[in-house]
Amino acid sequence: MKIKNLRFLHLLAILILLALHTNTYAQSQSQPGIPYFTFGKGLGITSPDSLFKLNIRFRIQNRLAMETASTSDLNIDEIEARVRRLRLRYDGFFYDPRLTYVIQLSFSSGDIGGVEPGRAPNILRDAMIYYRWNKYLTIGLGQTKLPGNRQRVNSSGDLQLVDRSLLNATFNIDRDFGIQAIYRINPNSSNPWILKGAISSGEGRNWVSTSNNGLSYTSRLEFFPLGGFTSGGAYFEGDILWEDDPKIMLGLVGNYNSKIQRAGGQLGNDLYEERSLGHVMADLMFKYMGWAVQMEYIHRYSNDPITLSADGSDIRYIYAGEGINLQTSKYFPSTWEVVGRFTMVNPQDIIRPYEALQRQYTIGLNKYLRGHRLKLQSDFSLLDSELQGGESNRNFALRFQIELGI
Repeated sequence: MKIKNLRFLHLLAILILLALHTNTYAQSQSQPGIPYFTFGKGLGITSPDSLFKLNIRFRIQNRLAMETASTSDLNIDEIEARVRRLRLRYDGFFYDPRLTYVIQLSFSSGDIGGVEPGRAPNILRDAMIYYRWNKYLTIGLGQTKLPGNRQRVNSSGDLQLVDRSLLNATFNIDRDFGIQAIYRINPNSSNPWILKGAISSGEGRNWVSTSNNGLSYTSRLEFFPLGGFTSGGAYFEGDILWEDDPKIMLGLVGNYNSKIQRAGGQLGNDLYEERSLGHVMADLMFKYMGWAVQMEYIHRYSNDPITLSADGSDIRYIYAGEGINLQTSKYFPSTWEVVGRFTMVNPQDIIRPYEALQRQYTIGLNKYLRGHRLKLQSDFSLLDSELQGGESNRNFALRFQIELGI
């Protein structure tokens, strides 16, 4: 009898809890001021009137690395142990689902860069407002990545190797403030085109020191001759979604930046005099049955890349030149992946006395625990540098990284 009474009490308690939960849920749906919560790509919060949505995401990259000064001396020259990236991202819509926003903040020292006395930390990476005019055209105003080379446009959280290539580090055009437009040509066809354009300040993110009337003009054309990739696969590295049919994306970029004040336009040290520079970029991505191939070519040009100090005792210059990046990988059903990369960066003859011809060879091994959101990455690189006078140097680098994010 006691056992039956105990079971009855348990059943009654369960029924009461269910009733309370149902009543609380019903109230939350009917009472004003209580938002709706969702979880997909981040934590989503939508206002009761559905006029505002905030999606919250974060990601962390924790890295260990070591590097030797040369192959002849295997003593470790540099050890890296740090939080390489810590990012917070907020996106959503306001008033109308077609009016969207993107905010991204960075907090690790590698992202912020050097902090100058009397100036706030450089934590703001993206602050964009977009309006999708129709299914073809989207326009935006604010600060974000320019539509440059493929690897730079991809998020650093969607890379196969521990970081982007030497080619990207030398020639990429990074972020800038301005107006951007995206136009989709034949979006529902089997071979869509995407045209992206930007007119921006040309001085890079969060630039407030001085202003001039020089602007940067950037355009990127993307073509998908075999149709679109699965779930946006053209914008992350590796065939981790295992394309059943071959997919190809071809990209072509042109950029011209007038009256720049920094060596790379949007990046780099200050020049002694204003200059202008341009970029021509081309890239290709291929994915099929776990195989992935990515190729990039970048050429940076400037008619007069060298600037002199007032007394002529020092020079600062634009790194004009060209380079290539070749990357291939195989993803296995066991969620392991092997990656190989070759990069070459060749400076223009006029700055060859100051910069070495560089070739880098990299192999990597990855384990994906939840796609690119949770993964273990490791790579090993050999960098071969050749100076103009014939001197050369080689050094090794070994890196390991954990990526975690939502």
